[in-house]
Amino acid sequence: MGYQEDMAQAGRLIRDQDGRWDAIGAENVARMRAQNRFRTGLDIARYTARIMRADMAAYDADPANYTQSLGCWHGFIAQQKMIAIKKHFGSTKRRYIYLSGWMIAALRSEFGPLPDQSMHEKTSVPALIEEIYTFLRQADARELGGLFRDLDAARAAGDEVKAKQIQHAIDNHETHVVPIIADIDAGFGNAEATYLLAKKMIEAGACALQIENQVSDEKQCGHQDGKVTVPHEDFLQKIRALRYAFMEMGVEDGIIVARTDSLGAGLTKQIAFTREPGDLGDQYNSFLDCEEVSGAGNPGDVLINRDGKLMRPKRLPSNLYQFRPGTGEDRCVLDCITSLQNGADLIWIETEKPHIEQIAGMVDRIREVVPNAKLAYNNSPSFNWTLNFRQQVFDAWQQEGKDVSAYDRAKLMSVDYDGSELAAEADDRIRSFQRDAAKRAGIFHHLITLPTYHTAALSTDNLAKEYFGDEAMLGYVRNVQRAEIRQGIACVKHQNMSGSDIGDDHKEYFAGEAALKAAGKDNTMNQFAA
Repeated sequence: MGYQEDMAQAGRLIRDQDGRWDAIGAENVARMRAQNRFRTGLDIARYTARIMRADMAAYDADPANYTQSLGCWHGFIAQQKMIAIKKHFGSTKRRYIYLSGWMIAALRSEFGPLPDQSMHEKTSVPALIEEIYTFLRQADARELGGLFRDLDAARAAGDEVKAKQIQHAIDNHETHVVPIIADIDAGFGNAEATYLLAKKMIEAGACALQIENQVSDEKQCGHQDGKVTVPHEDFLQKIRALRYAFMEMGVEDGIIVARTDSLGAGLTKQIAFTREPGDLGDQYNSFLDCEEVSGAGNPGDVLINRDGKLMRPKRLPSNLYQFRPGTGEDRCVLDCITSLQNGADLIWIETEKPHIEQIAGMVDRIREVVPNAKLAYNNSPSFNWTLNFRQQVFDAWQQEGKDVSAYDRAKLMSVDYDGSELAAEADDRIRSFQRDAAKRAGIFHHLITLPTYHTAALSTDNLAKEYFGDEAMLGYVRNVQRAEIRQGIACVKHQNMSGSDIGDDHKEYFAGEAALKAAGKDNTMNQFAA
């Protein structure tokens, strides 16, 4: 219901109580309901799943309609990101939030900082989803609270035109609640463990779950060495577990993002089960690095039949099996096709560098089988973007026959090249990377996994250098508070951001004239009114 309908419905309910509820204000009830649009995490998951599905259809119609997100490790960070997006762009359309398992491990584990190896408490993942949505809902309540106060002021001034404008803004308020793509790692165990955790994540509000094809107990960060993948059927069991979880929780259009780490993974823990030549297990095993043997082989050998020959897969002391070098791209393509054919909605290829043609080459092959294949892509801080793109320009110029003698390819990161023509073209390519990759390489969603981890470290370093140095208090005032005021950063009024005004509204609802409110003339937050 809209604001007026809610107010009328509450009024009827109050009148039906024979005077016992006469102190309850129908408009106050309507305001509180508007500020609490999403009652449960499942309401959020259903709402945001519809948004993602519509965005995916819009991308299929025109790849200029790609989507973006930044990884957030705290509800406040996510809240400030969405407030900033609404302030600068007027809408949250096609902007999401990414929940990074890496950042949970590094920042939100009770064990303290951990590497991205699924060692953190799996319960911390749904807990962070719930926390993020708590902060986003509070951002709605805060923004609507300001509109309600403006409406009261317009009414008090007898300005009906302004009151109608504000009423229109209330009725058409755009929520800060947006889709979260949440990292479930490799599922934290077997398919049953994956299903149980998925239900908790969906219940907390996640409409999109990202799962990877690594071995759960050997899981590594996608940009580290030592990654170990599982046979396709093992991974498909977990994709099915996610779909069952979505359907059980009533989020039938939930999104599954299937991530393959095969490009950088040279190992497997298992030889796949196969029933007949050419089946999925046989295709997986065909990538194993093997050597032909005669006779029974050595004690402890595992032997397979390949094209009528007895072969010994190369096994490491860790009991892991090795893939043939150079098979990563073929394995990626097969992973993606298989996942999409078995219930995944989006694919994620973890690459070692941001190179559009490398990604596009794989996507072209995938789309020969699944024409509408779409990717989520990690614009990773693990890439040295400056060096990578300067080297890409260097190589392109060299192929074109352009003179590159003024540049040392190995040292292109140097500040000495910052003002060069090569650096300028590289920056242009970085600027257009998302747009170009969405068009050429099928990337529907661009995300940065760990940006707010790095921005928090950088801003804290700058503040510590100034405040504890010669600038002292000026280091904070000039570089933080003065910048907040002049840039219109909402949390410069930190009491308001923390919910003080919302609390005052409630006090007035509950106590009327007897309310002891915080936002009086002596509140120092009033110094920021100008």
